[in-house]
Amino acid sequence: MSHETRMKALVKTAKGKGLVELRSVPVPEIGPGDVLIEVKAAGICGTDLHIVHDAFPYWPPVILGHEFAGTIAAKGRDVQGWEVGDRVVGEPHTLACGRCWLCRTGNRQICPSKRSPGWGIDGCFAKYMRFPEPGLLHRIPEDMPFEEAAFVEPAANVVRDVLERGRVETADTVVVVGPGPIGLMAAMAAKAGGAARVGVAGTNADEGLRLSLARSTAAVDDVWNVQKEDVPAAVEALTGGRGADLVVEASGSEGGIGLAARLVRKMGRVAAIGLTGRPDVRIPYDALMSKAADWIFNMSTSYTSWDRAIHLVHTRRIDVRPLMTHVGGLERWAEFFAALEDKKGIKGIFVP
Repeated sequence: MSHETRMKALVKTAKGKGLVELRSVPVPEIGPGDVLIEVKAAGICGTDLHIVHDAFPYWPPVILGHEFAGTIAAKGRDVQGWEVGDRVVGEPHTLACGRCWLCRTGNRQICPSKRSPGWGIDGCFAKYMRFPEPGLLHRIPEDMPFEEAAFVEPAANVVRDVLERGRVETADTVVVVGPGPIGLMAAMAAKAGGAARVGVAGTNADEGLRLSLARSTAAVDDVWNVQKEDVPAAVEALTGGRGADLVVEASGSEGGIGLAARLVRKMGRVAAIGLTGRPDVRIPYDALMSKAADWIFNMSTSYTSWDRAIHLVHTRRIDVRPLMTHVGGLERWAEFFAALEDKKGIKGIFVP
């Protein structure tokens, strides 16, 4: 690596709403078991926006960002199996304890001790990041653009939530509620997983950009605006009155959650992905009970979902290129964050 000693980084400086600024900080030093990653592309997640609004746990001061692709710039003396120059993405499950019942059952992604890049330890909205657990890294193909590889972490969430836990089956009808980046990738994953018909539902606020993109996405067969169309009636008509086999709730809104409950068929599945950012929401509990539906709550990714996600993004069965609406340097962070909050963008990618 070069002999740079300082770098620009986007830092959440203290607890409270706002309090984010671009700072000059030291290039991280690494220990014997760490690697230093030169970040080539970093994606903005809804979690980053929640942290700005003080609606997600974090330990400031902390460099934001956990969706990254880059190269190994340096490695500690104890690191084996990796070399400087390797092209990588990484699971953000750092500092899991390895001893609790969750870790011991292969679920380190929800270990209570976990401190992920971007909120628990310094993240990827910088030129370099220290990555303390090389065992969480995955190689990416030589011909995979870094900007596309930065989508692997959210794609791995979608693979975990929709394919592994939502159990898409051949010929399923799948409806995605919420046409943001996760919702659109969920639709593509469902089609790649064998769904016969995939629909996407949004609102008037999604009409300008997100629903237009859904309509142009090859994996999506039906697109509805819930404020203009009777979506439950449309889904009933499509399915001969049965309802959707799988509903992916990616909006995190109370209205979207209620809609998912109405759309799912009896004995069907709802895969919940969207976070509400609120302590409580109302759900139509008895209606769900009467359907004997499985409501599957999801958080984070599995080891198995990462290589599948790399394959799906690399082969463009999850085609992330149309989702990249904002690509640029860290100095444009305020502009990018505002556009994503106002639904004037799908996905922002920083190229530090």
